[in-house]
Amino acid sequence: MHKVGVYVDVANLQWNGGGRMRYDILRRYACRAGEEALRLNAYVSYDEQGARTNPRYREGRQGYFAVLREFGFKVIEKRVRWYTDDEGNRYGKANADLDMAVDLLLQSEHLDKVLIATGDGDFVQVVRALQNRGCRVEVLGFNNVSGALRREADFFMSGFLVPDLLPRKGPDLEASWGAIGARVRGVCYHYLQDKGYGFARYLSCISDQLWITDHRHADCPYNSVFLHGSELPHGLPMDQLPTRDIVLEFTLADPEGPGRDPRATDVEVVCSL
Repeated sequence: MHKVGVYVDVANLQWNGGGRMRYDILRRYACRAGEEALRLNAYVSYDEQGARTNPRYREGRQGYFAVLREFGFKVIEKRVRWYTDDEGNRYGKANADLDMAVDLLLQSEHLDKVLIATGDGDFVQVVRALQNRGCRVEVLGFNNVSGALRREADFFMSGFLVPDLLPRKGPDLEASWGAIGARVRGVCYHYLQDKGYGFARYLSCISDQLWITDHRHADCPYNSVFLHGSELPHGLPMDQLPTRDIVLEFTLADPEGPGRDPRATDVEVVCSL
C-alpha cells in the first residue's frame, strides 16, 4: 500500500479562501486511491500574548486544534512573535514555511506521495527536491496560488473544485453535490465565441481517476453542463473562454431536453488562478 503525507500551510489557506476547509474531506481526497495516510501535519500560528488576554481567541484556537487532531492531524504550532517597525507600528509574524519544508524533506524518505496544501511559491524548490527523491508531489490551494508552484507539481487541484471540501451555504444545502438544484464549482472547457455558449465541467466525486476528463469514458469522474453566455456574470473576460484558470460556481438546472447536459445557472466567478 502506498504511503501518503499531507502537509497543510494553515495560515496560507486561511488567508486565501480556505479558512472553512474540511480536513476530513482533505484527508479523503489525499488518500483517494486507497493509500495509507502515514503523515498528516497541520502548521498553525498561535499568539500566546493574545491567548492570555483574550479568552475567546484562546478557546477558539484550542477548539480548532482539537478538531484537527480528531481527524488524525498532528498540529505543529508556530508561536507569533511581535515586532515594532521604524514608525512604531506593532506587527506579528509566525512563518511556518521553514518548519514545514524541513519536515517534508526529512519525512519524505518514508512516503510515496506528498500532498502540499498551500499556494506559497516558496515551496517550488522543495517540490523539486521531493520529486528528485522519488516522491509524487501534488498541490492543493485556493486563491493566490503561485503559478510556478502549480507548474512544478505533478498534479494541481484547486480546492474550490473538490466536492464538499468547503462547506456549502444557502438554499441548496438539502441538495447533495451534483444533484439538480445544488451549487457546484467547475471550469469552462469549451466555448463557442460566435454562438455564445459552451460547456463547463465539475468533479462529481472524489476519485482516483482525476486524469480522465473525457466524458465518454465510463470512469470519468467529471460531469458536463451546458453553459449559456446569458448566464455568465458581467465583467467575466469572455475572450479568455474556454479556460481552466477561472473557477466558476453555478446552480445545476434541468436540461433543455432528453439526452442533454444539465444547465449552469446563476454563474459566479469564484477565483482566477
